[in-house]
Amino acid sequence: MNIPDKDVTFPLKNYDRLCFLKNKIKNPNIIVGDYTYYDDFETVENFEKNVKYLFDFVGDKLIIGKFCMIASDVVFIMNGANHLQDAISTYPFAIFGNDWSNAMLGKEYPTKGNTIIGNDVWIGYGSTIMPGITIGDGAIIATKAVVTKDVEPYSIVGGNPAKEIRKRFSEAEIKKLLEIRWWDWPIEKITTNVQNLTGNRLEPDFHL
Repeated sequence: MNIPDKDVTFPLKNYDRLCFLKNKIKNPNIIVGDYTYYDDFETVENFEKNVKYLFDFVGDKLIIGKFCMIASDVVFIMNGANHLQDAISTYPFAIFGNDWSNAMLGKEYPTKGNTIIGNDVWIGYGSTIMPGITIGDGAIIATKAVVTKDVEPYSIVGGNPAKEIRKRFSEAEIKKLLEIRWWDWPIEKITTNVQNLTGNRLEPDFHL
């Protein structure tokens, strides 16, 4: 078998604007699965620049599964962007120190936890993912969508705020796909089944 190498940064010959993303990530709070790629109009260095407000002291992570497709100008807003919402003022007095340093004594800024992108997720050009969102396996995020709530597996969402457009498969088929979890197969089995995986019929038995 001649299988694409997951540990190669630029898998397309003579093209450096698409990368297998895990091989470019330097921030330990961004975790990316095998074969997930990022394609950028300018440079793949833009990916980490587009993960906004990811501060170590907040402690949240961006977790992206395997075989995802992330287009140029996708932005992830992390929990470090959050301000108080139920207080009289949303202004972050404490970060400026001096006599304001105790403004948050006994209080915490709101956080929604990790941002989690499932496996085989396609995130379209210019989309924005808000903090603490979970996007299910097999989902598609349309161009310029602003995702403000969780996205169910194998659903297509679009708009601002993003809303479900339709499911990609029937509920029974989605259940079976989530049980199969093809992205966790050995890469040799995936390679043997690429004709099935790029088809539109859910095979009862995949080739071993």
